[in-house]
Amino acid sequence: MNTDVVTTATPLMLDDPRALDGVLLRRMMAFVIDYIIVGAIVFAVAVAFVLLGIVTLGAGFLLFFIFGPIVLLIALTYVWRTLGGPDQATIGMKVMGIRIWRMDGSPIDGMTAVVHSILFWAGNSIMTPLILLATLFTDYKRTVHDLLLGTVVTRDRI
Repeated sequence: MNTDVVTTATPLMLDDPRALDGVLLRRMMAFVIDYIIVGAIVFAVAVAFVLLGIVTLGAGFLLFFIFGPIVLLIALTYVWRTLGGPDQATIGMKVMGIRIWRMDGSPIDGMTAVVHSILFWAGNSIMTPLILLATLFTDYKRTVHDLLLGTVVTRDRI
């Protein structure tokens, strides 16, 4: 008879080491998956701009002046709707079986999700190795931006 109990992990279960088992690797893999998803959407927008440029005999190519803001809007909307949504996880995080929480156990909202993402990118542009190295020394394997926002990433099920 199997006595393993599968429960949904919450920050209130942080005393169980299984809630954090493999979270760092899972976070890195989730990032790669999410990067591919957003990249595919951005590629589709670029192709649409090119096709529009061809159809309009070049006038559509002027849309590439707003390509950067559109890419930023796509990425932030993706984070807002997924990480800040009811699942508390991006598609990559769902695939890897992790989700994000506030330290008090409550879910994060869309704005916190966006700020989390912005701090992640800002931190990586300034001090990439420190972002990941911090997880080796912080409580609950939290990154710098997790510490700043009071969030934690755990396994979805333990």
